Amino acid sequence: MLTIDSLSHRLSSYLEPLQINRVKRAYFYAEQAHSGQFRRSGEPYITHPLAVANILASMHMDHQSLMAAMLHDVIEDTGIGKLALAEQFGDVVADLVDGVSKLAKIEYESQAEKQAKNFQKMALAMAQDLRVIVVKMADRLHNMRTLGSLAPEKKRRIAKETLEIYAPIAHRLGMNDLRIEFEDRCFTAIYPLRAGRLQASLKKVRGNRKALVENIQAAIEARLQREDIVGLVIGREKHLYSIYHKMRSKNKSFSEIMDVYAFRIIVEDINTCYRALGAVHNLYKPMAGEFKDYIAIPKINGYQSLHTVLIGMHGVPIEVQIRTKEMDELASRGIAAHWLYKSVNGGDKPEPPTARVDRWISRILEIQQHTGSSIEFVENVKMDLFREEVYVFTPKGEIIELPQGATPVDFAYAVHTAVGNCCVACRINDRPAPLSQVLQSGQKIKIITSDATQPNPNWLNFVVSAKARSAIRHYLKHQRHMESVELGRRMLSRALANMDLQLENFSKKDFARMLEASKVETIEELYESIGMGKRVANSVAQHIKPDGDNVGYAAAPISIDSSDGLLINFARCCRPIPGDPIVGHLSPGKGLVVHRETCKNIADLRSKRENITDVNWSAKVAGEFLSDIRVEVESERGIIASLATRIAETRTGIEGINVSERDAQHSVITLTIAVRNRIQLADVMRRVRTMRSVNKVSRAKN
Repeated sequence: MLTIDSLSHRLSSYLEPLQINRVKRAYFYAEQAHSGQFRRSGEPYITHPLAVANILASMHMDHQSLMAAMLHDVIEDTGIGKLALAEQFGDVVADLVDGVSKLAKIEYESQAEKQAKNFQKMALAMAQDLRVIVVKMADRLHNMRTLGSLAPEKKRRIAKETLEIYAPIAHRLGMNDLRIEFEDRCFTAIYPLRAGRLQASLKKVRGNRKALVENIQAAIEARLQREDIVGLVIGREKHLYSIYHKMRSKNKSFSEIMDVYAFRIIVEDINTCYRALGAVHNLYKPMAGEFKDYIAIPKINGYQSLHTVLIGMHGVPIEVQIRTKEMDELASRGIAAHWLYKSVNGGDKPEPPTARVDRWISRILEIQQHTGSSIEFVENVKMDLFREEVYVFTPKGEIIELPQGATPVDFAYAVHTAVGNCCVACRINDRPAPLSQVLQSGQKIKIITSDATQPNPNWLNFVVSAKARSAIRHYLKHQRHMESVELGRRMLSRALANMDLQLENFSKKDFARMLEASKVETIEELYESIGMGKRVANSVAQHIKPDGDNVGYAAAPISIDSSDGLLINFARCCRPIPGDPIVGHLSPGKGLVVHRETCKNIADLRSKRENITDVNWSAKVAGEFLSDIRVEVESERGIIASLATRIAETRTGIEGINVSERDAQHSVITLTIAVRNRIQLADVMRRVRTMRSVNKVSRAKN
């Protein structure tokens, strides 16, 4: 049984006596604080903090982390606050404990929101001191090891949260041993029957494979000896969850996955890694396209190794990883290995972790700044955690790590948020490419920017990195807010003008009365609610009777000057374009929806006395607007290609084509095209009408 004395003995191998005494003092303090508290299993509560500290001791974590482990539930589960801990053990330990503590005393709408808030708080604490996450990981690991006494539903909930958040964080921080144990324990808790069957199959196949594994290992060892390479060759076992995940994601059978044999070679230095690679490639033929050099270009979590796949005897695939002892330690313990190799020299803080993990944490902080809710934040971080990486180059040769499936837009945001917001085009390996193209490792990316552009909402359909997604959403929310405020101001101004009042002449007293009548805090909030269609400008205007007389002026319609905008939308039912007589309808949440005056839907909205407003086209209206044309043709081979060619001659883009057959000889083709105005539309229709197979061209109605 683990005791504070047995832990102290373990700590004496790497900590100073004074530091061990501080850890013991934290233990006795926690023991007293948790006096009378028991775990679900019936054991005294103090056994949990002691076990967490023991896990950290196996990672050779510093004394402050161990003290925080002893005290990590004191704030949450006893009446002792952070200030009291700071007085007893110092600010650093108190901050660590506070970072690990859950937000237990706040009421949440749902379990999902509670988890999200807790993770958000932990992420911010982690940015201040990375040891927070290491302590939290050890805490979660001991909880997973002692799930047995919990109800099945609670077991599954804790396991699901661990699999979704903590296992990927362990992977991102390079803590591979921890990740494997998390995944296997979660798998067993969520799917006990599947795990049991898989475990039995694994045990059975292990005996059958034993002789072949030993033969391959002996052959590799003999080849290394022949080349005077000193190295340790270890057969690698696939863990349960990894087998299950591959069976599901790659749709492979158990026998197909177990056909691959895996080995790790551990050598003294980097030069020997490459010599060992040459030796195994001479022994067995390497499989084309399967070599990866993570020593020259480490993974985002600092992982380094050479990976290759060989074709062994009887065509058996053999996976080989080659690395140094230090790389192997880092691969197993990840960020925790930094306290093993760079232990604190009497100072309060450990040396900073790798720059790669720092970059990941700063990326988390950026995501945090750009997301409105904690649930959205966690969803974005999950997206960032789960994907493998691709490594691409800037024009100056710097390496940028991106999630798999990333596009040039993800790359632009990874360089800088401002670059992403102004991105208009890109070049991949010096050739023009679409912004939606999926990037491959090794490519060189150049982003072309323009100050006159802004993020496109369509980018959200293909970006994969959390930073890009959160930055685009943040920009669009801000833009939508600004546009709704401006639209609301213009609409209220128009409504007041109908009452011979001028908004510009309102006094502070008038505005205060307006806010009081509308029950909102600020004038900006009032404008936004009008612009978003949540309030009717005429109703707001009716509540206002300002002091003094205002000079009246004629109400002017709202002017449409662009095809771009988040709060002025063009109705799909009638597709208005510049030159059409138009009318506006204020729709809640959508803003102003513009229809043609002849649109049937507008007639319906008018009859229901919906919120209709006057709009017109600005003399300087710019941009392209979608319009539908209906073309009746005699069916013949290649008619669509001929139509597309004829329209392309007018330099008009085709956004959509829909074909319906009227009978065996005749078809109706509806084309959605992008035009600047009615003049361009008339030109396109005239060109199409002159085609031999075309019987009739008309502008599509509702």
